[in-house]
Amino acid sequence: MASSGKMEGPSAPALRRDPYEVLSVSRDSSDQEIKSAYRKLALKYHPDKNASNPEASDLFKEVAYSYSILSDPEKRRQYDTAGFEALENEGMDMEIDLSNLGTVNTMFAALFSKLGVPIKTTVSPTVLEEAMNGTVTVRPLPVGTSATGKVEKQSAHFFGITISEEQAHLGIVIRVASVAQSKFKLLFFEHEVSGGYGLALQEDSQKTGKVTSAGMYFLHFQVYRMDSTVNALAMAKDPEAAFFKRLEGLQPCEVSTLKPGTHIFAVYGDNFFKPASYTIEAMCAKSYEETTERLKEIESKILEKRNDLRQFETEYRKALARFQEVTTRYTQEKEAPSGSAY
Repeated sequence: MASSGKMEGPSAPALRRDPYEVLSVSRDSSDQEIKSAYRKLALKYHPDKNASNPEASDLFKEVAYSYSILSDPEKRRQYDTAGFEALENEGMDMEIDLSNLGTVNTMFAALFSKLGVPIKTTVSPTVLEEAMNGTVTVRPLPVGTSATGKVEKQSAHFFGITISEEQAHLGIVIRVASVAQSKFKLLFFEHEVSGGYGLALQEDSQKTGKVTSAGMYFLHFQVYRMDSTVNALAMAKDPEAAFFKRLEGLQPCEVSTLKPGTHIFAVYGDNFFKPASYTIEAMCAKSYEETTERLKEIESKILEKRNDLRQFETEYRKALARFQEVTTRYTQEKEAPSGSAY
């Protein structure tokens, strides 16, 4: 359903369509399914790839706007409850380009981020342009090895990872971690016919324990990660739901496949002021067969328990509603004047 009217934020399209329709996903789609749909459409309509199609820019903005709603648990809940009207007074979070942000504004953004306010950032256009022009330096990273480095803020270190036909069949994992808890993005670029590289996928680093990390999985089976922030807002607003949401953070990672050949990845410095320290490694799934099987078994058990919790939550809420109904009736009868009939 389309809806016209004034929109908050310059990225909002003039005509609003159902964000689920725009991204071609269902209302019960997982966070990862929504993210995957967004990436495919963003790549399809990216202005750099559609210079001769003026409509692509509008479609790209519409896709980005829809994703900004569905990728935020609270905004998604508001939209599901009352449509666009629920978002009118909230405004829309914008992704910011730190490379074009003044020093004072950068300091404010860093402060808000430190206080726990999520600040979404984009990859610097300069980095994307240099990659598209093929003027970046690409460092070889053989499968089974790692490399460490420090990348300046809003800059990127590029790596070429060459995989054989056997390794492509077995599966590849690219992982970046920072013991300094730096903020960074892991980027994957596709080869362009012009000879340059176009951004295809990106993963923002997340804090896990005492490190920040990001990974991309090019496998032939599903893998999961535990995201403790998935239902944080819902849990805070409804403490009763917190118990039932403990396993909702187990989310499927986006899984793709790679063909044999050399593939381009990059580590992008996403800190506000200082360089990002990192270690990047390329691993073949063959080296971790035993661990992989154990992990699959554990994930299967967690998914089973999560389904049990969901069923128990439904039963609990029905019983609670019945209990409240009975106690309310009892209270009314107790307080009613004698002789009143019910």
